[in-house]
Amino acid sequence: MTLRLFDTATRTMREFAPLVPGCASVYLCGATVQGEPHIGHVRSGVAFDVLRRWLQAHDYDVLFVRNVTDIEDKILTKAAEAGRPWWEWAATYERAFQDAYRALGVQAPSIEPRATGHITQMVELMRRLIDRGHAYASEGNVYFDVVSYPEYGQLSGHKLEDVHQGESAGMGKRDPRDFTLWKAAKPGEPHWPSPWGPGRPGWHLECSAMAEAYLGPEFDIHCGGMDLVFPHHENEIAQSKAAGDGFARYWLHNGWVTMGGEKMSKSLGNVLSVPNVLKRVRAVELRYYLGGVNYRSMLEYSDKALNDAALEYQRIEAFVHRVIERAGEVPVGKWTPEFAAAMDDDLAVPRARAEVHRVMTEGNKALDSGDLDAARELCGEVRAMLNILGVCPLDPLWHTAEDSSAAMEALDVLVRAELERRQQARANKDWPSADAARDRLISAGIEVTDTPTGPEWSLGTLNPPTPPAAQAPPAHRPPGKAD
Repeated sequence: MTLRLFDTATRTMREFAPLVPGCASVYLCGATVQGEPHIGHVRSGVAFDVLRRWLQAHDYDVLFVRNVTDIEDKILTKAAEAGRPWWEWAATYERAFQDAYRALGVQAPSIEPRATGHITQMVELMRRLIDRGHAYASEGNVYFDVVSYPEYGQLSGHKLEDVHQGESAGMGKRDPRDFTLWKAAKPGEPHWPSPWGPGRPGWHLECSAMAEAYLGPEFDIHCGGMDLVFPHHENEIAQSKAAGDGFARYWLHNGWVTMGGEKMSKSLGNVLSVPNVLKRVRAVELRYYLGGVNYRSMLEYSDKALNDAALEYQRIEAFVHRVIERAGEVPVGKWTPEFAAAMDDDLAVPRARAEVHRVMTEGNKALDSGDLDAARELCGEVRAMLNILGVCPLDPLWHTAEDSSAAMEALDVLVRAELERRQQARANKDWPSADAARDRLISAGIEVTDTPTGPEWSLGTLNPPTPPAAQAPPAHRPPGKAD
Protein backbone atom coordinates (compact mmCIF):
# COMPACT_ATOMS: atom_id res chain seq x y z
CA MET A 1 0.00 0.00 0.00
CA THR A 2 1.40 3.38 -1.06
CA LEU A 3 -1.24 5.80 0.15
CA ARG A 4 -0.64 9.43 -0.75
CA LEU A 5 -2.64 12.13 1.00
CA PHE A 6 -2.92 15.86 0.44
CA ASP A 7 -1.51 17.50 3.55
CA THR A 8 -3.02 20.92 4.18
CA ALA A 9 -0.01 22.01 6.24
CA THR A 10 2.53 21.51 3.44
CA ARG A 11 0.03 21.88 0.58
CA THR A 12 1.56 18.83 -1.06
CA MET A 13 0.73 15.19 -1.67
CA ARG A 14 2.63 13.12 0.87
CA GLU A 15 3.10 9.38 1.19
CA PHE A 16 1.48 8.12 4.37
CA ALA A 17 4.11 6.79 6.76
CA PRO A 18 2.61 6.09 10.19
CA LEU A 19 4.38 7.01 13.39
CA VAL A 20 4.12 3.37 14.53
CA PRO A 21 4.37 0.71 11.78
CA GLY A 22 1.09 -1.13 11.33
CA CYS A 23 -0.88 1.43 13.33
CA ALA A 24 -2.73 4.57 12.27
CA SER A 25 -3.86 7.20 14.79
CA VAL A 26 -6.59 9.57 13.59
CA TYR A 27 -8.35 12.49 15.26
CA LEU A 28 -11.51 13.90 13.70
CA CYS A 29 -13.07 17.11 14.95
CA GLY A 30 -16.60 16.00 15.73
CA ALA A 31 -19.85 17.80 16.35
CA THR A 32 -20.64 20.85 18.39
CA VAL A 33 -23.94 19.44 19.58
CA GLN A 34 -26.11 22.54 19.40
CA GLY A 35 -28.87 21.26 17.09
CA GLU A 36 -30.11 18.72 14.56
CA PRO A 37 -27.38 17.41 12.23
CA HIS A 38 -27.72 18.32 8.57
CA ILE A 39 -26.04 16.60 5.65
CA GLY A 40 -23.24 19.13 5.65
CA HIS A 41 -22.31 18.10 9.19
CA VAL A 42 -22.11 14.38 8.48
CA ARG A 43 -20.13 14.64 5.26
CA SER A 44 -16.85 14.60 7.20
CA GLY A 45 -17.99 11.46 9.01
CA VAL A 46 -18.64 9.68 5.70
CA ALA A 47 -15.47 10.97 4.01
CA PHE A 48 -13.10 9.93 6.75
CA ASP A 49 -14.93 6.66 7.36
CA VAL A 50 -13.79 5.75 3.84
CA LEU A 51 -10.21 6.63 4.84
CA ARG A 52 -10.56 4.45 7.91
CA ARG A 53 -11.95 1.52 5.91
CA TRP A 54 -9.11 1.75 3.39
CA LEU A 55 -6.54 1.71 6.18
CA GLN A 56 -8.29 -1.23 7.87
CA ALA A 57 -8.40 -3.13 4.59
CA HIS A 58 -4.61 -3.01 4.60
CA ASP A 59 -4.45 -4.40 8.13
CA TYR A 60 -3.70 -1.16 9.91
CA ASP A 61 -4.75 -1.09 13.54
CA VAL A 62 -6.68 2.19 13.40
CA LEU A 63 -7.19 4.20 16.58
CA PHE A 64 -9.91 6.66 15.61
CA VAL A 65 -10.95 9.49 17.94
CA ARG A 66 -13.95 11.69 17.19
CA ASN A 67 -14.73 14.25 19.89
CA VAL A 68 -17.96 15.87 21.03
CA THR A 69 -17.98 19.57 21.89
CA ASP A 70 -20.69 19.68 24.54
CA ILE A 71 -19.91 23.07 26.09
CA GLU A 72 -19.77 26.13 23.85
CA ASP A 73 -21.37 29.57 23.52
CA LYS A 74 -23.97 28.50 20.95
CA ILE A 75 -25.07 25.54 23.05
CA LEU A 76 -25.59 27.78 26.05
CA THR A 77 -27.43 30.40 24.02
CA LYS A 78 -29.83 27.97 22.33
CA ALA A 79 -30.54 26.07 25.53
CA ALA A 80 -31.27 29.33 27.36
CA GLU A 81 -33.59 30.52 24.57
CA ALA A 82 -35.52 27.26 24.82
CA GLY A 83 -35.60 27.35 28.60
CA ARG A 84 -33.79 24.01 28.85
CA PRO A 85 -30.74 22.93 30.90
CA TRP A 86 -27.60 23.22 28.77
CA TRP A 87 -26.56 19.64 29.55
CA GLU A 88 -29.94 18.26 28.44
CA TRP A 89 -29.71 20.25 25.22
CA ALA A 90 -26.20 18.95 24.48
CA ALA A 91 -27.12 15.33 25.32
CA THR A 92 -30.23 15.49 23.10
CA TYR A 93 -28.27 16.52 20.04
CA GLU A 94 -25.28 14.33 20.82
CA ARG A 95 -27.70 11.40 20.43
CA ALA A 96 -29.08 12.94 17.23
CA PHE A 97 -25.59 13.06 15.73
CA GLN A 98 -24.84 9.50 16.80
CA ASP A 99 -28.09 8.36 15.20
CA ALA A 100 -27.18 10.14 11.97
CA TYR A 101 -23.68 8.64 11.84
CA ARG A 102 -25.09 5.19 12.60
CA ALA A 103 -27.80 5.50 9.96
CA LEU A 104 -25.19 6.32 7.29
CA GLY A 105 -22.98 3.38 8.16
CA VAL A 106 -20.20 5.45 9.72
CA GLN A 107 -18.26 3.15 12.01
CA ALA A 108 -18.31 4.07 15.68
CA PRO A 109 -15.05 5.73 16.76
CA SER A 110 -12.60 3.96 19.02
CA ILE A 111 -13.50 6.60 21.59
CA GLU A 112 -15.86 9.60 21.48
CA PRO A 113 -14.68 11.91 24.28
CA ARG A 114 -16.75 14.84 25.51
CA ALA A 115 -15.09 18.14 26.25
CA THR A 116 -16.68 18.40 29.70
CA GLY A 117 -15.07 15.11 30.70
CA HIS A 118 -11.54 16.42 30.17
CA ILE A 119 -11.30 19.62 32.19
CA THR A 120 -8.39 18.18 34.19
CA GLN A 121 -6.33 17.62 31.03
CA MET A 122 -7.15 21.12 29.82
CA VAL A 123 -6.01 22.70 33.08
CA GLU A 124 -2.75 20.77 32.86
CA LEU A 125 -2.19 21.92 29.26
CA MET A 126 -2.73 25.55 30.30
CA ARG A 127 -0.24 25.14 33.16
CA ARG A 128 2.40 23.96 30.68
CA LEU A 129 1.71 26.86 28.33
CA ILE A 130 1.95 29.44 31.12
CA ASP A 131 5.16 27.87 32.44
CA ARG A 132 6.68 28.05 28.94
CA GLY A 133 5.70 31.69 28.49
CA HIS A 134 3.08 31.08 25.80
CA ALA A 135 -0.04 31.88 27.84
CA TYR A 136 -1.07 34.24 30.61
CA ALA A 137 -3.90 34.64 33.10
CA SER A 138 -5.86 37.85 33.44
CA GLU A 139 -8.95 38.56 35.51
CA GLY A 140 -9.92 34.88 35.68
CA ASN A 141 -9.34 34.28 31.97
CA VAL A 142 -6.40 32.52 30.34
CA TYR A 143 -5.15 33.58 26.91
CA PHE A 144 -2.66 32.18 24.42
CA ASP A 145 0.02 34.70 23.50
CA VAL A 146 0.05 34.45 19.71
CA VAL A 147 3.16 36.59 19.23
CA SER A 148 5.11 34.21 21.48
CA TYR A 149 4.75 31.45 18.88
CA PRO A 150 6.71 32.49 15.74
CA GLU A 151 5.29 29.70 13.56
CA TYR A 152 1.72 30.90 14.00
CA GLY A 153 -0.08 30.78 10.65
CA GLN A 154 1.79 27.77 9.27
CA LEU A 155 -1.39 25.79 8.52
CA SER A 156 -3.65 28.51 7.14
CA GLY A 157 -1.08 30.81 5.62
CA HIS A 158 -2.36 33.77 7.66
CA LYS A 159 0.11 36.54 8.32
CA LEU A 160 0.31 37.62 11.93
CA GLU A 161 -0.63 41.21 11.14
CA ASP A 162 -3.86 40.00 9.49
CA VAL A 163 -5.00 37.66 12.26
CA HIS A 164 -8.49 38.15 13.68
CA GLN A 165 -9.72 35.46 16.05
CA GLY A 166 -13.41 36.14 15.54
CA GLU A 167 -14.10 36.18 19.26
CA SER A 168 -15.35 39.02 21.40
CA ALA A 169 -12.78 41.20 23.12
CA GLY A 170 -11.74 39.48 26.33
CA MET A 171 -11.14 41.10 29.67
CA GLY A 172 -7.43 41.69 30.13
CA LYS A 173 -6.18 40.64 26.70
CA ARG A 174 -2.71 41.93 25.96
CA ASP A 175 -3.18 41.69 22.21
CA PRO A 176 -6.44 41.34 20.24
CA ARG A 177 -4.83 38.52 18.25
CA ASP A 178 -4.53 36.35 21.37
CA PHE A 179 -7.16 33.66 21.73
CA THR A 180 -9.01 32.38 24.78
CA LEU A 181 -8.02 29.18 26.52
CA TRP A 182 -10.18 29.62 29.63
CA LYS A 183 -13.24 31.82 30.11
CA ALA A 184 -13.93 33.25 33.53
CA ALA A 185 -17.30 32.21 34.95
CA LYS A 186 -20.31 34.39 34.25
CA PRO A 187 -23.48 34.43 36.36
CA GLY A 188 -25.81 31.59 35.44
CA GLU A 189 -23.30 29.78 33.22
CA PRO A 190 -21.75 26.36 33.95
CA HIS A 191 -18.23 26.48 35.31
CA TRP A 192 -15.44 24.31 36.72
CA PRO A 193 -12.68 25.11 39.21
CA SER A 194 -9.19 26.04 38.04
CA PRO A 195 -6.07 27.64 39.54
CA TRP A 196 -7.14 30.91 37.85
CA GLY A 197 -10.67 30.85 39.15
CA PRO A 198 -13.92 29.15 38.10
CA GLY A 199 -14.69 29.12 34.40
CA ARG A 200 -15.04 26.95 31.33
CA PRO A 201 -12.70 25.99 28.49
CA GLY A 202 -12.31 27.74 25.17
CA TRP A 203 -13.18 25.68 22.09
CA HIS A 204 -9.65 25.42 20.68
CA LEU A 205 -8.19 24.14 23.96
CA GLU A 206 -10.63 21.23 24.08
CA CYS A 207 -9.39 19.37 21.01
CA SER A 208 -5.71 19.69 21.85
CA ALA A 209 -6.28 18.24 25.31
CA MET A 210 -8.47 15.36 24.10
CA ALA A 211 -6.16 14.48 21.19
CA GLU A 212 -3.20 14.23 23.54
CA ALA A 213 -5.18 12.27 26.12
CA TYR A 214 -6.02 9.47 23.69
CA LEU A 215 -3.41 9.62 20.92
CA GLY A 216 -0.39 10.93 22.80
CA PRO A 217 1.74 14.03 22.20
CA GLU A 218 2.21 13.11 18.51
CA PHE A 219 -0.11 11.19 16.20
CA ASP A 220 -0.67 10.55 12.52
CA ILE A 221 -3.69 12.30 11.02
CA HIS A 222 -5.92 15.18 12.08
CA CYS A 223 -9.15 15.54 10.05
CA GLY A 224 -11.94 18.06 9.85
CA GLY A 225 -13.88 20.42 7.64
CA MET A 226 -12.05 23.07 5.65
CA ASP A 227 -13.88 25.76 7.63
CA LEU A 228 -11.85 24.67 10.68
CA VAL A 229 -8.43 25.44 9.16
CA PHE A 230 -8.57 28.90 10.71
CA PRO A 231 -8.82 29.69 13.49
CA HIS A 232 -9.59 26.34 15.12
CA HIS A 233 -6.89 24.09 13.73
CA GLU A 234 -4.33 26.88 13.54
CA ASN A 235 -4.87 27.48 17.24
CA GLU A 236 -4.72 23.78 18.05
CA ILE A 237 -1.31 23.57 16.42
CA ALA A 238 -0.03 26.67 18.21
CA GLN A 239 -1.09 25.64 21.71
CA SER A 240 -0.05 21.99 21.32
CA LYS A 241 3.36 22.66 19.79
CA ALA A 242 4.02 25.56 22.12
CA ALA A 243 3.39 23.13 24.99
CA GLY A 244 6.05 20.79 23.56
CA ASP A 245 3.92 18.28 21.63
CA GLY A 246 4.62 17.14 18.09
CA PHE A 247 0.85 16.96 17.49
CA ALA A 248 -0.55 15.91 14.09
CA ARG A 249 1.78 14.80 11.29
CA TYR A 250 -0.80 15.06 8.49
CA TRP A 251 -3.75 17.44 8.13
CA LEU A 252 -6.76 16.44 6.00
CA HIS A 253 -9.72 18.73 5.35
CA ASN A 254 -12.98 17.94 3.63
CA GLY A 255 -14.95 20.35 1.47
CA TRP A 256 -18.39 21.68 2.28
CA VAL A 257 -21.83 20.68 1.11
CA THR A 258 -23.02 23.84 -0.60
CA MET A 259 -26.30 25.23 -1.92
CA GLY A 260 -26.10 28.00 -4.48
CA GLY A 261 -22.34 28.06 -3.95
CA GLU A 262 -22.67 28.85 -0.25
CA LYS A 263 -21.82 26.67 2.72
CA MET A 264 -24.84 24.89 4.14
CA SER A 265 -25.70 26.40 7.50
CA LYS A 266 -28.70 27.43 9.53
CA SER A 267 -27.82 31.09 9.14
CA LEU A 268 -28.38 30.79 5.38
CA GLY A 269 -31.72 29.13 5.91
CA ASN A 270 -30.80 26.18 3.70
CA VAL A 271 -30.44 23.36 6.16
CA LEU A 272 -31.36 19.84 5.11
CA SER A 273 -31.50 17.75 8.26
CA VAL A 274 -30.45 14.13 8.02
CA PRO A 275 -33.82 12.79 9.29
CA ASN A 276 -35.64 14.92 6.72
CA VAL A 277 -33.47 13.78 3.79
CA LEU A 278 -33.90 10.15 4.86
CA LYS A 279 -37.61 10.52 4.20
CA ARG A 280 -36.73 10.98 0.53
CA VAL A 281 -33.93 8.47 -0.07
CA ARG A 282 -32.60 5.45 1.78
CA ALA A 283 -29.64 5.89 4.11
CA VAL A 284 -27.31 3.91 1.86
CA GLU A 285 -28.30 6.14 -1.07
CA LEU A 286 -27.60 9.28 0.96
CA ARG A 287 -24.20 7.89 1.91
CA TYR A 288 -23.51 7.07 -1.75
CA TYR A 289 -24.40 10.66 -2.63
CA LEU A 290 -22.30 12.29 0.09
CA GLY A 291 -19.31 10.15 -0.82
CA GLY A 292 -19.61 10.79 -4.54
CA VAL A 293 -16.83 13.35 -4.93
CA ASN A 294 -13.30 13.57 -3.62
CA TYR A 295 -13.35 14.50 0.06
CA ARG A 296 -11.54 17.79 -0.65
CA SER A 297 -14.06 18.92 -3.26
CA MET A 298 -17.18 20.99 -2.68
CA LEU A 299 -20.43 19.07 -3.07
CA GLU A 300 -23.17 21.27 -4.53
CA TYR A 301 -26.52 19.98 -3.32
CA SER A 302 -29.55 19.68 -5.56
CA ASP A 303 -32.61 17.45 -5.50
CA LYS A 304 -31.66 16.14 -8.95
CA ALA A 305 -28.12 15.26 -7.88
CA LEU A 306 -29.45 13.38 -4.85
CA ASN A 307 -31.99 11.46 -6.94
CA ASP A 308 -29.43 10.68 -9.65
CA ALA A 309 -27.08 9.24 -7.03
CA ALA A 310 -29.89 7.12 -5.60
CA LEU A 311 -30.72 5.71 -9.04
CA GLU A 312 -27.08 5.06 -9.79
CA TYR A 313 -26.79 3.09 -6.57
CA GLN A 314 -29.96 1.15 -7.35
CA ARG A 315 -28.39 -0.08 -10.60
CA ILE A 316 -25.37 -1.37 -8.68
CA GLU A 317 -27.67 -3.00 -6.15
CA ALA A 318 -29.73 -4.62 -8.91
CA PHE A 319 -26.59 -6.05 -10.51
CA VAL A 320 -25.48 -7.70 -7.27
CA HIS A 321 -28.88 -9.29 -6.68
CA ARG A 322 -29.22 -10.33 -10.32
CA VAL A 323 -25.93 -12.23 -10.11
CA ILE A 324 -26.97 -13.92 -6.86
CA GLU A 325 -30.32 -14.87 -8.36
CA ARG A 326 -28.77 -16.47 -11.44
CA ALA A 327 -25.33 -17.61 -10.27
CA GLY A 328 -25.78 -18.31 -6.56
CA GLU A 329 -23.87 -17.04 -3.56
CA VAL A 330 -21.16 -14.46 -4.28
CA PRO A 331 -18.25 -14.35 -1.84
CA VAL A 332 -16.37 -11.10 -1.35
CA GLY A 333 -13.44 -11.01 -3.74
CA LYS A 334 -10.55 -8.57 -4.11
CA TRP A 335 -10.69 -5.05 -5.42
CA THR A 336 -9.01 -4.38 -8.75
CA PRO A 337 -5.58 -2.73 -9.14
CA GLU A 338 -7.29 0.25 -10.80
CA PHE A 339 -9.52 0.71 -7.76
CA ALA A 340 -6.53 0.50 -5.41
CA ALA A 341 -4.60 3.04 -7.49
CA ALA A 342 -7.51 5.46 -7.25
CA MET A 343 -7.90 5.05 -3.49
CA ASP A 344 -4.16 5.40 -2.92
CA ASP A 345 -4.26 8.68 -4.83
CA ASP A 346 -5.68 10.79 -2.00
CA LEU A 347 -8.89 8.72 -1.85
CA ALA A 348 -9.98 9.51 -5.42
CA VAL A 349 -13.47 8.11 -4.94
CA PRO A 350 -14.89 9.25 -8.32
CA ARG A 351 -12.22 7.20 -10.12
CA ALA A 352 -12.78 4.31 -7.73
CA ARG A 353 -16.52 4.37 -8.41
CA ALA A 354 -15.89 4.50 -12.15
CA GLU A 355 -13.97 1.26 -11.72
CA VAL A 356 -16.93 -0.24 -9.86
CA HIS A 357 -19.15 0.58 -12.83
CA ARG A 358 -16.62 -0.80 -15.32
CA VAL A 359 -16.47 -4.13 -13.52
CA MET A 360 -20.26 -4.15 -13.15
CA THR A 361 -20.62 -3.67 -16.92
CA GLU A 362 -18.34 -6.64 -17.52
CA GLY A 363 -20.36 -8.63 -15.02
CA ASN A 364 -23.62 -7.86 -16.83
CA LYS A 365 -22.05 -8.92 -20.11
CA ALA A 366 -20.95 -12.19 -18.51
CA LEU A 367 -24.48 -12.78 -17.24
CA ASP A 368 -26.01 -12.06 -20.63
CA SER A 369 -23.62 -14.51 -22.28
CA GLY A 370 -24.36 -17.19 -19.69
CA ASP A 371 -20.85 -17.19 -18.17
CA LEU A 372 -22.01 -17.47 -14.57
CA ASP A 373 -18.56 -18.20 -13.14
CA ALA A 374 -17.15 -14.99 -14.60
CA ALA A 375 -20.22 -13.04 -13.44
CA ARG A 376 -19.81 -14.39 -9.91
CA GLU A 377 -16.11 -13.48 -9.83
CA LEU A 378 -16.73 -9.97 -11.14
CA CYS A 379 -19.54 -9.45 -8.66
CA GLY A 380 -17.16 -10.49 -5.88
CA GLU A 381 -14.80 -7.73 -7.00
CA VAL A 382 -17.67 -5.24 -6.96
CA ARG A 383 -18.57 -6.32 -3.43
CA ALA A 384 -14.99 -5.81 -2.26
CA MET A 385 -14.89 -2.29 -3.67
CA LEU A 386 -18.29 -1.38 -2.28
CA ASN A 387 -17.23 -2.58 1.16
CA ILE A 388 -14.41 -0.03 1.14
CA LEU A 389 -16.87 2.70 0.18
CA GLY A 390 -19.27 1.47 2.87
CA VAL A 391 -22.21 0.83 0.52
CA CYS A 392 -22.26 -2.91 -0.21
CA PRO A 393 -25.93 -3.91 -0.74
CA LEU A 394 -25.33 -7.15 1.16
CA ASP A 395 -24.11 -5.39 4.30
CA PRO A 396 -26.60 -6.32 7.06
CA LEU A 397 -26.68 -2.65 8.03
CA TRP A 398 -28.70 -1.79 4.96
CA HIS A 399 -31.02 -4.79 4.92
CA THR A 400 -30.83 -8.53 5.39
CA ALA A 401 -30.20 -10.84 2.50
CA GLU A 402 -33.54 -12.52 3.20
CA ASP A 403 -35.43 -9.23 2.93
CA SER A 404 -33.64 -8.33 -0.28
CA SER A 405 -34.15 -11.74 -1.81
CA ALA A 406 -37.85 -11.74 -0.93
CA ALA A 407 -38.28 -8.27 -2.42
CA MET A 408 -36.53 -9.23 -5.63
CA GLU A 409 -38.59 -12.41 -5.91
CA ALA A 410 -41.81 -10.45 -5.46
CA LEU A 411 -40.71 -7.89 -8.05
CA ASP A 412 -39.76 -10.65 -10.48
CA VAL A 413 -43.28 -12.14 -10.25
CA LEU A 414 -44.86 -8.77 -11.07
CA VAL A 415 -42.46 -7.95 -13.89
CA ARG A 416 -42.81 -11.42 -15.45
CA ALA A 417 -46.58 -11.01 -15.48
CA GLU A 418 -46.24 -7.71 -17.31
CA LEU A 419 -43.79 -9.25 -19.77
CA GLU A 420 -46.19 -12.08 -20.47
CA ARG A 421 -48.92 -9.53 -21.24
CA ARG A 422 -46.52 -7.77 -23.58
CA GLN A 423 -45.55 -11.02 -25.29
CA GLN A 424 -49.20 -12.01 -25.74
CA ALA A 425 -50.00 -8.58 -27.19
CA ARG A 426 -47.11 -8.88 -29.62
CA ALA A 427 -48.26 -12.36 -30.65
CA ASN A 428 -51.69 -10.87 -31.34
CA LYS A 429 -50.04 -7.96 -33.21
CA ASP A 430 -51.63 -5.61 -30.69
CA TRP A 431 -48.75 -3.19 -30.88
CA PRO A 432 -50.34 -0.37 -28.79
CA SER A 433 -50.90 -2.77 -25.86
CA ALA A 434 -47.37 -4.18 -26.21
CA ASP A 435 -45.87 -0.70 -26.24
CA ALA A 436 -47.99 0.33 -23.27
CA ALA A 437 -46.71 -2.65 -21.24
CA ARG A 438 -43.12 -1.78 -22.07
CA ASP A 439 -43.72 1.90 -21.21
CA ARG A 440 -45.14 0.92 -17.83
CA LEU A 441 -42.00 -1.07 -17.05
CA ILE A 442 -39.71 1.72 -18.19
CA SER A 443 -41.56 4.28 -16.09
CA ALA A 444 -41.05 2.00 -13.09
CA GLY A 445 -37.32 1.87 -13.73
CA ILE A 446 -37.32 -1.59 -15.35
CA GLU A 447 -35.09 -2.14 -18.39
CA VAL A 448 -36.23 -4.90 -20.79
CA THR A 449 -33.84 -6.66 -23.15
CA ASP A 450 -35.21 -8.99 -25.82
CA THR A 451 -32.98 -12.04 -26.21
CA PRO A 452 -33.25 -15.18 -28.38
CA THR A 453 -34.53 -17.06 -25.32
CA GLY A 454 -37.08 -14.42 -24.37
CA PRO A 455 -37.17 -11.02 -22.63
CA GLU A 456 -34.87 -10.32 -19.67
CA TRP A 457 -35.29 -7.48 -17.20
CA SER A 458 -33.12 -5.46 -14.84
CA LEU A 459 -33.49 -2.36 -12.73
CA GLY A 460 -32.64 0.66 -14.80
CA THR A 461 -33.25 4.39 -14.58
CA LEU A 462 -36.34 5.44 -12.75
CA ASN A 463 -38.06 8.64 -13.87
CA PRO A 464 -39.73 9.87 -10.68
CA PRO A 465 -41.89 12.97 -10.46
CA THR A 466 -39.99 16.10 -9.57
CA PRO A 467 -39.78 16.15 -5.77
CA PRO A 468 -41.15 19.12 -3.87
CA ALA A 469 -38.76 21.73 -2.59
CA ALA A 470 -37.03 20.72 0.60
CA GLN A 471 -38.97 21.74 3.67
CA ALA A 472 -37.49 22.61 7.00
CA PRO A 473 -37.84 19.74 9.46
CA PRO A 474 -40.75 20.07 11.86
CA ALA A 475 -40.09 21.77 15.14
CA HIS A 476 -39.77 19.57 18.18
CA ARG A 477 -38.74 20.02 21.79
CA PRO A 478 -36.07 21.09 22.37
CA PRO A 479 -36.11 23.17 19.17
CA GLY A 480 -33.13 24.44 17.23
CA LYS A 481 -30.85 23.38 14.42
CA ALA A 482 -27.10 23.16 14.15
CA ASP A 483 -25.05 25.63 12.16
